[in-house]
Amino acid sequence: MLRILVLIMTLAAAQMAAAAPLRILAFGDSLTEGYGLPRHHGLVPQLQSWLKARGHDVVVLNGGLSGDTTAGGRVRIGYSLARHKPDAVIVELGGNDLLMGFGPAMVEDNLDSILKQAGKGGKPLLLVGIALPDENDPLREDWATIWPRLAQKHGTLLMENLYQPLFDLPGEDYKTMLQSDKLHASAEGVRLIIESLGPKVEELIAAASIPR
Repeated sequence: MLRILVLIMTLAAAQMAAAAPLRILAFGDSLTEGYGLPRHHGLVPQLQSWLKARGHDVVVLNGGLSGDTTAGGRVRIGYSLARHKPDAVIVELGGNDLLMGFGPAMVEDNLDSILKQAGKGGKPLLLVGIALPDENDPLREDWATIWPRLAQKHGTLLMENLYQPLFDLPGEDYKTMLQSDKLHASAEGVRLIIESLGPKVEELIAAASIPR
């Protein structure tokens, strides 16, 4: 009788787990958090809506923190994982490091640690890069190689530049997709970003749906 009860409970737990939506942690800085935007217009709410409209049963968890650097992310990723218990993780950090003049080698080391921690247990990862320094910056190439190299090392999905959909607009039209601070995407800019980020997240969902 006890064995039957245990079996029933095990099957019930398995059914509940199967019915639970996939949990995706979006871990990053102000770009992820939705700085300067109304609550429902930030990157995470817009991504959630985009995925829902495509029929995905997922919950996108906002792990963005305005002003955060890769060093800060290295410290808090463990807490975020323990708090949110995600099935997959998006990592978007590095912009504030660049603005503060931190070196690319240190940024890469921090991101390497973040990815190691986030990927424990085989969790699928999506690494999202940032806009590069000006073309005349001698460190431009060093920055550009960080994300592809880490993606290959950790076997992650990759979007090399979160703002690339804006920069792909003609001329300087990308400026119309920014907030007044000329740094953060507007609600419309975020919508454009999601059109490119969304399919990458769908790949992440597919990877997380594979039994491990």
